[in-house]
Amino acid sequence: MSDYGQDLVFGTFLTPVAASAQHVVDLAVLTEQVGLDLVTVQDHPYQASFADTWTLLSWMAARTSRVRLSPNVANVPLRPPWVLAKSAATLDLLSGGRVELGLGSGGFREAIAAVGGPTLTAAQGVDALVEAIAVIRAAWRPEDRSVRLAGEHHAIAGAHPGPAPAHDIEIWLGAYKPRMLAITGGLADGWLPSAGYAAPETLHDMNAAIDEAAIAAGRQPAYVRRLYNISGSFTGDGSEFLQGPPAVWVEQLADLTLAEGMSTYILGSDDPETIRRFAAEVAPAVRELVEAERSRPAAGAEHTDAPVPLRENHPGQVDVVLPVSGLDVVPTPDDGTRLSDVRLWDESTRPTGPGPDPGREYTAHEQAAGRHLVDVHDHLRSELTQLRDLVDQVATGRGDVGAARSHIAAMTLRQNDWTLGVYCAQYCRVVTGHHSLEDASVFPHLRARDPRLAPVIDRLEEEHHVISDVLERVDAALVALVSEPDGLAAVRGALDLLTDTLLSHLSYEERELIEPLARVGFY
Repeated sequence: MSDYGQDLVFGTFLTPVAASAQHVVDLAVLTEQVGLDLVTVQDHPYQASFADTWTLLSWMAARTSRVRLSPNVANVPLRPPWVLAKSAATLDLLSGGRVELGLGSGGFREAIAAVGGPTLTAAQGVDALVEAIAVIRAAWRPEDRSVRLAGEHHAIAGAHPGPAPAHDIEIWLGAYKPRMLAITGGLADGWLPSAGYAAPETLHDMNAAIDEAAIAAGRQPAYVRRLYNISGSFTGDGSEFLQGPPAVWVEQLADLTLAEGMSTYILGSDDPETIRRFAAEVAPAVRELVEAERSRPAAGAEHTDAPVPLRENHPGQVDVVLPVSGLDVVPTPDDGTRLSDVRLWDESTRPTGPGPDPGREYTAHEQAAGRHLVDVHDHLRSELTQLRDLVDQVATGRGDVGAARSHIAAMTLRQNDWTLGVYCAQYCRVVTGHHSLEDASVFPHLRARDPRLAPVIDRLEEEHHVISDVLERVDAALVALVSEPDGLAAVRGALDLLTDTLLSHLSYEERELIEPLARVGFY
């Protein structure tokens, strides 16, 4: 699979606990306030402790003005499709076109039957869902004047359709088994699995099944939005999916978008602080990382005839490029430029790892890990360039200050310094988070799979600690930026040292790890 290019969407997946129904509505309001895009509510009408999902969605729509809303997913056996279509269209009209419709065939068959729902086998439930989709879409077409559908489970005999919704409501299916995946590709507007039932490593094959069905139905696979119900913790060590600091979430979710095509991430949490952190520290960074990758030229577009380099270190000179057959991922050379007189390590002592297997060919899937490493590094390089540009802007602002405009210039300077400080702090967190993920997950994996890489990984870990110290120097310089006359010079010096160490380290890491990552994977 690959990136389908769909817009990124982030939302919440709320539990409709009746005893705290107002709190659930407040979480929907919070979802909108913190800048997320979508509120969804699980639908289990047979659950005694749950409020009714559709009533909650209606109340949420009245309390919000921007976020989209959807059941996640509506229990079709207990929600007659003609009535469900009218309910969805009505709420869409009242909310200004903010309703989408997640549907499920009803997995808890005994519970459904216990409250008077139909007793269906799994296969019959899927049949009924297919009929329900036809009924719902027909009900949204008042121009047809009359609907007749001779379904086994949902028969419509001359009903008058309407109202039409305010916009084309998307139908998303919760699907896992082959037949449901095929129906998703052939009929639905979106696929809505949960990570608890479809782990990240299973998405590739499921997406392939959806794509195959879409093509067979004459549809473009990219027309089917890929949504994902997720949950996690910000306190883990990064060794498991979404168990670690926000930087871990950012890399893992961006990777799912770029490698597997997932584009809508719906956080299952009823904790306000978790929702706030997801909105502030995860969603924007995933968008930024994915946007940076999407704006890059296609692999090989700028280096069609360039060999893939393994480089010999020559400090102060352009690295020597040696070809490696079977690999298309190109490490970024170190051109030897150094801005600072300070040297924090001796590049000539860097160890090298084992050479590639002669004649080994690498599949596109195997090369994806190395390409992802380069993409993340390119994002850090781009951010570093922007950071240096900001410093230059501050420097230019100081030089233009005239005595007659000293007060206004001083105010502008304070704003520039504050903006620079916030930007630097954010960038330092991203770099540190990237290195922490490697130290906690990728490096142990590479050590275990190829012990010959141990000297290289030891050196990379040592350099991570050095770069962490350099980042602290940047922080210290920023603290002194406003109060000390030579504060800008100190920031420039710290940034020069950060530029030298970080760019050199990233190039070394790519040189040594791209081929091993193709052999043994990321984790």
